[in-house]
Amino acid sequence: MPVRVWLVALAFGCAAGALAATAADARWSDEVAREMMSPYCPGRTLMDCPSPQAAELILWLSAQEEGGRSREDVEAELFRAFGDELRQAPRPSGMGLAAYLVPAAAAVAGGVVVALFLRRQRRGRALAPPLAPVDPELERLVDDELGARAQSSSRP
Repeated sequence: MPVRVWLVALAFGCAAGALAATAADARWSDEVAREMMSPYCPGRTLMDCPSPQAAELILWLSAQEEGGRSREDVEAELFRAFGDELRQAPRPSGMGLAAYLVPAAAAVAGGVVVALFLRRQRRGRALAPPLAPVDPELERLVDDELGARAQSSSRP
């Protein structure tokens, strides 16, 4: 009896896993709509765009998926039709490479500027001339004067 229970549980588990995998594979059109920027609403993904044209494009994606076309083929057609504005981030090639290199170069340049500033500050302190020794007679006169002022200010 326990062997039958295990076999039934195993069969249900395999069937559920196959259905979940099929459902996950079948909805690439929703993923594309969430990942691509809308050509109709700047700054929004296709799924978040409230325009009727975006809704039509989402329906077109679903129809292409149901028709058996591959995701790569549909994405290539969309990029041909609308250009690279559908990408959430620029391609790391050509002019899009500048979007990745310019901030990195600015960070490196800023680090160099900070390092040079700190080095100069440290060197400036090291090169400061040491204080000359104070004449003991002058120090005694200053102490006497300060003592006299303290006594005069404490009198009512």
